[in-house]
Amino acid sequence: MITITSYLHRNRLKDLIRRWMYDEPQPSDAQDISRLVHFNNTFVARYLPVFSELMFSKLHDAPLQTQKCRLKGDLKDFIVTNVPNRNPRVDEMLESYRATPGIYYRETPFHGTLYFTGRPANPRYIGSNRIKRVRRLSEKSARRIIDWIYANIKRRADRLAQERAQQLKIPIEALITAPDHMVAEFLKAENRLLEDLRNRSPIHDADDLVINDVAGIKVIVEDADRERFLNKIHETASCEVIEVEPHTGKYNAVNLIVKYCPNRERLSACPLGERLTRLMQARGLGPDEALHQFRQFVLTGEEQVHVEVIVCDYVEMLESEIGGCMHEDRILRQRLDQQYTGQLARNIEFLMAYLFAFPASRRTELGDLPIRLWNRYLPDYFDEVLKVLFEIPSIEILD
Repeated sequence: MITITSYLHRNRLKDLIRRWMYDEPQPSDAQDISRLVHFNNTFVARYLPVFSELMFSKLHDAPLQTQKCRLKGDLKDFIVTNVPNRNPRVDEMLESYRATPGIYYRETPFHGTLYFTGRPANPRYIGSNRIKRVRRLSEKSARRIIDWIYANIKRRADRLAQERAQQLKIPIEALITAPDHMVAEFLKAENRLLEDLRNRSPIHDADDLVINDVAGIKVIVEDADRERFLNKIHETASCEVIEVEPHTGKYNAVNLIVKYCPNRERLSACPLGERLTRLMQARGLGPDEALHQFRQFVLTGEEQVHVEVIVCDYVEMLESEIGGCMHEDRILRQRLDQQYTGQLARNIEFLMAYLFAFPASRRTELGDLPIRLWNRYLPDYFDEVLKVLFEIPSIEILD
């Protein structure tokens, strides 16, 4: 169902997500999900800088400088220094940001790297890369599934309306349905879907829901250089542009999905980092065995991964970070605009959050899943499940 194209072994992860939706976990899932998340994130963290340097070198002959970022405030502060293009709109954005920086989501976690040319004392910002955080990945996975389920329920409700029209021997266009009857049909269709999940019946029309942007870079390209940059990507042997999506309006940019062939042999040869080594040791793997399993994971995975490349000029980049189309505002709108927010939607959100959070815990055995999509829960229950998972004491202290 969910295919994360920046990852390796994506069919294994897709199958695991599908089985958890049907409450069919396997004992091996505790180890599998740990490898699928941690090994993939490590691999992305290794190939993304190589890909980024390849892209930026298409535009810049000067040596590339980098700066790691862990908060969006680091990025926003950097892009408002040494501004290359000034106009009234740019000045307005800069003045507003400098006057009230606290309203610009500066504390948002951000796993990325800034790229610039020139001396550190006088840097010229040319773009950045970022790895989508696990929280955002679980949220996006849930949203894709919820949108698909909403469409599935709506189709089932439409079929119920069609059946009523046939019983009345009138065309569907002539069927007048009272609002409360429409709600009843939707709930009936929802219950039928829940029954299918409970009975492990195959869900028809289960499309492949693709997430292409776990690994992404943003390249600052002025309009005059855009065509030349795109042509150079097409000429690169290890890259293939498979999707081009222009954005116009408040924010103007071109989104590319690039199929990239990283050097898996070279990228899997380096020792694992200290933090991942500790996580693997907690799961019974010594450093040498963990590195061996990581190498096998990478070398037996897919040859290509997908990377999102956002191409825009400096002013449009400012609009997306401190202007009228801030990324964080778009995230909040997506959450508020979700059409389907029923119990099933909340259950899916929590199941995906639990699935991607489990590898960060110290748990080595999965046991029963704490949620079944067809049951009903209050949000308080989800809070307690995550506290137990991460061994956080309950705030309820009772003698």
